Amino acid sequence: MLFTTVMVAAICGFTSTDDGPIEKIAAQLDKWLSSHPQEKVYLQLDKPCYATGDDIWFKAYITVGSSHQLSALSRVLNVELIDDKDSVSQSIKLPVTAGLTWGDFALPDTLKEGNYRIRAYTNWMRNAGEAYFFDKTIAIVNATGNDVFAKATYTFSTQNGQAKTNATVNYSNSDGTPYAGTPVSYEIHTSLNNVIKGKGQTDDKGNINISFAGAATNPADMGRIVTTLKLAGKKAATKSLLIKAASGKVDVQFFAEGGSLVNGNFSKIAFKAVGADGLGAAIKGAVMDDQNNQVATFSTSNLGMGIFNLKPESGKTYKAQVTYADGSVNTVALPVATTSGYSLSVDNSADDKIIVKIIPGAVISAAQQTGTMSLIGQMGGVIYYAGQSKPGSKFFTAAIPKSKFPTGIVQLTLFTETGEPLNERLVFIQHADQLKLGVSTEKQTYAPREKVKINLNAADASGNPVTGSFSVSVTDDVKVPVDENAENTILSNLLLTSDLRGYIEKPGYYFNNPNQQTAADLDVLMLTQGYHRFEWKQVLNDSFPPAKFEAEKSLEISGHIKTLLGKPVVNGKVTLFSTAGGAFLVDTISDKSGKFTFTNLVFRDSVRFVIQARTSRDRKNLQIELDNITPQTVGANKNAADLKVNITDGLDPFLQNSKLWYDTQLKYGIGNHAILLKEVKIKAQKAPLVENSSNLNGPGNANQVLKADDIGRMGCAKLTDCLQGMLFGVTFRNDTPYSNRSLSRPMQIIVNGVYVDATVLNDLNAADIETIEVLRSIEYLSVYGGRGSNGVLVITTKRGGGSDAYQHYAPGIITYMPRGYYKSRVFYSPQYDNPKTNAALPDLRSTIYWKPNIITGKDGKASFEFFNADGKTTYKVVVEGIDNNGNLGRQVFRYRSQ
Repeated sequence: MLFTTVMVAAICGFTSTDDGPIEKIAAQLDKWLSSHPQEKVYLQLDKPCYATGDDIWFKAYITVGSSHQLSALSRVLNVELIDDKDSVSQSIKLPVTAGLTWGDFALPDTLKEGNYRIRAYTNWMRNAGEAYFFDKTIAIVNATGNDVFAKATYTFSTQNGQAKTNATVNYSNSDGTPYAGTPVSYEIHTSLNNVIKGKGQTDDKGNINISFAGAATNPADMGRIVTTLKLAGKKAATKSLLIKAASGKVDVQFFAEGGSLVNGNFSKIAFKAVGADGLGAAIKGAVMDDQNNQVATFSTSNLGMGIFNLKPESGKTYKAQVTYADGSVNTVALPVATTSGYSLSVDNSADDKIIVKIIPGAVISAAQQTGTMSLIGQMGGVIYYAGQSKPGSKFFTAAIPKSKFPTGIVQLTLFTETGEPLNERLVFIQHADQLKLGVSTEKQTYAPREKVKINLNAADASGNPVTGSFSVSVTDDVKVPVDENAENTILSNLLLTSDLRGYIEKPGYYFNNPNQQTAADLDVLMLTQGYHRFEWKQVLNDSFPPAKFEAEKSLEISGHIKTLLGKPVVNGKVTLFSTAGGAFLVDTISDKSGKFTFTNLVFRDSVRFVIQARTSRDRKNLQIELDNITPQTVGANKNAADLKVNITDGLDPFLQNSKLWYDTQLKYGIGNHAILLKEVKIKAQKAPLVENSSNLNGPGNANQVLKADDIGRMGCAKLTDCLQGMLFGVTFRNDTPYSNRSLSRPMQIIVNGVYVDATVLNDLNAADIETIEVLRSIEYLSVYGGRGSNGVLVITTKRGGGSDAYQHYAPGIITYMPRGYYKSRVFYSPQYDNPKTNAALPDLRSTIYWKPNIITGKDGKASFEFFNADGKTTYKVVVEGIDNNGNLGRQVFRYRSQ
């Protein structure tokens, strides 16, 4: 019996009052979508890996809905750099215009190498949870002052029934020469917070073997081995090595298509084998019934996943005999089959249609025997297909044209007559509807340092020119190795991974070269991966929670004013002002609950505001309470499987080039770099108590620490007036501090961990300051790289640590320093046709060109120019972007320099 296609008028925006189940489902979905529009964000990075001292450049695309329209919902984006201990290393806010923005992170030379994450989200996206944030793992290597390289390999065994991890750690220098016969001490920090200590000596190959009991069985339960290699001259090198897994265990799960295994019905069963490191594992095996008869065989086809067919029989149970890569065998029970319900079978192999078959079990309810069944196909809350059976029909078939759906994940759900969901199946629709991006040069081969002009021609799938926004990255293909299958692109992110919970291994594989095999593997992924944008029960019962986080349209400051007895002040006058960058003043009136809001604000980081409140009768003895916006927490890395145990694996060309480039910049005195010390002797001394300090040397480790009491005794009108003469070895010129050791350039000022310029000093209220740490000598400045080479003032306010707390200045007056917008930098590209360019300086850049704001005209065309670096190599040009209709595009182009 064929399903009858039902025309639902508002497949977007249905408002019918009809009592049918499809109409009710459509109405509820529309209601859910109107209050929970799905916002996504994707970041194109200039390259997949970085070195300390490098810059991370990115372009952000924020879309909304299943059509990927550039979002007008949010106008503020949060972007964070997070280390492998799930601690935020850097955080910025960016203004968003028409769903687009761009920014950067400067990586100090002294940043600890390791696995990092780039996370991006809007405040609105917090309602859906961090599982749907943009989150990408990147490697940051240290190529400077690093002559000890440690690599760990792990094997696993079982001893007395307990898992045991055997680690071999190898030490070598940058030339690959092993550190033989060298003492090593180590600490093993397990996921259970146990610390195991030991010591030993490397063998003639630079290896040391370490064994310990391990209980971690998934990548979220990571530990680390911290080793200290004792070198000549009382020197030592400490290395922290990730324990990504402490078990050789492979977890195998089986998934019946549609969610139900029904006796007497042929069913697809997908399976997924995942190692303790979170990556897919190869397995094979056989399915046996309870009489030990073999009824099916299986083996993985891609990334630990596979599929087989099974027709279960009533009264029997089934198990899988799984053979792992090491030859060991285990038995896993299959899902138990039922005699009632339905099987939902989908064939997605045809180019033009999806074949859906719904087959009942031997037992179905009386209501199902006489009632109707409904099939809904929706994407992102928008219904693109609705079908209904005739009353009393038992077998159903639907041939659904793929043209009904846009590219992306379709959720097919079978409902009873009363609207109860029975079966569900995810299907990926992969049309050839992406933008056609023509990227070309005048010739395929250029000379080093020659100017290159790239022409971009953007058209839709029909060949019509489009206006769109694009970003381009040009990198040295030899120096920056890339696994294209592992890349998270604008296509794989917005069409696939942003809609799925959990880790997706090698998402680029499904889009780099689409063919029958990748389509089949993608279908298996749909059978094994969960989709949880919403729960049907919540949507159908009208019980979805209200949005907790509002979409940010601008920076704003809000709060309440009350009397000293806590009574709301109605129609009170609230004034916000600041002297940063010139006088600024704005006022508003409180509402009936005493609430006030200042919207459409634009200000940079670390600007201090003063907020003053008065009653309508100009009384000032009031309380001002600002709304507290809870910062987003950092949960476990959902892409923990992408973390690298040995951070430099596969990056030798990049590492070597980064070191050469760093040494070259030091030689010519360019770039923001630290001065490396051969040896520094620091006499131990007890650091003054400094809470919440962002001092990278550790709180209180400074040449001088000025406390709040010291500053308060002066009673100065301006902070710089207080500091003049109080800071040893510091001279102020026009309220700008200079170290007496380097009077040519001003000192770097850091307020609560944020780098600011000298104009901020007099925006600070002396009464708000907890400590000022003066860093002038090289032992304290080296950790700050080039940005701190002329001295640093580390200022910690009484709010501490960068939070948005505020200080009561007097009754009816508070001071407040919220997080403002980060001002993005402009990528520097040398101009070799300019005589002032230093021609003698070797050009060893790995990112040759980056431009985030390329706009094609009505003719779909745009162009950009840059100069090659040195060397004979291949350059890789990656263009990504989106047009005004939400069509996505990505193109990779290569040319030679020789």
